[in-house]
Amino acid sequence: MTCAFNASLKSEQKCVALVSHDVQSNGFNYQLRDMKDIERDIDRELRKMLKESRIKDEDLFETVEEVFDKATVLALLVLKQRGCISKLSGVVSAGKEARVYLAKSKNDEDVAVKIYFTATAEFKKGIWKYIKGDPRYEWILSLPTHKLMSVWARKEFSNLKRMYEATISVPKPICVYRNILVMEFIGENGVRAPLLKEMADAGLLSSEFSQQIFKEIVNSIYKMYWYAGLVHGDLSEYNVMVNNGKIYIIDVSQAVKLEHPNSHMFLYRDISNIVKFFREELRLKTPSVDKIYYSILNKNESQLQAVIEEYEE
Repeated sequence: MTCAFNASLKSEQKCVALVSHDVQSNGFNYQLRDMKDIERDIDRELRKMLKESRIKDEDLFETVEEVFDKATVLALLVLKQRGCISKLSGVVSAGKEARVYLAKSKNDEDVAVKIYFTATAEFKKGIWKYIKGDPRYEWILSLPTHKLMSVWARKEFSNLKRMYEATISVPKPICVYRNILVMEFIGENGVRAPLLKEMADAGLLSSEFSQQIFKEIVNSIYKMYWYAGLVHGDLSEYNVMVNNGKIYIIDVSQAVKLEHPNSHMFLYRDISNIVKFFREELRLKTPSVDKIYYSILNKNESQLQAVIEEYEE
């Protein structure tokens, strides 16, 4: 049912929709609830879901971490009911605001589950430069923490979808619900693929392989700009994975559209970060940042390839 707001409601009451589990129909019922009853209802419904689905859901979690609040557990159960995941395993990557878990799909394939947990003051300050001037998202900083992270998860899903459909090498987005994003797992046998930085530190990048990867990353930046209409905004050796000789761009939640007032600044910085890494850490000869930057802006793919190949050994 649609939640219709009534001006006669008292100030301490709000029109809210509480999702409750319907065992017989295997769906959801929506009921209007008074705000003071919400916490009690959520507790009851969550206990009910966990109790009624104990047999079929007891294997969903190999471990239930302390950081999983009630809302996150409920969201994971919803994702299972939707067929997005069947079992959640251990952490494969951890950051300040999010963690990525290995999971199984309903077809028993490995998938990655990214869960945003908390929005710190540092995080809010950090994302401001990506949403300032963008009317689509400027309003989100005023949201409560859990809603902010839900919007950020949807933003990453949307950016991944745009990039994937533009044939850019990124993990395929699968599902998003609340603060949880499900996407293709990049790796083999439950072990995630290494980051570009990790491969460099382990001495696994030959000069020839480095040139190949550099070319793929620069081409991805071009395609991201012209085919997806996006700029990554935080591209570096820490958010490029390498699997079976192929790169994958990850962590795209902060990516901005070309209309963003800082998009060109972010584009230049992305190129600068990549050029600096390949020059200083891998000792690779590369074109200048300016040459790459203006070749991309000029929408001249053949010129861009010529600029790159000029420095290939």
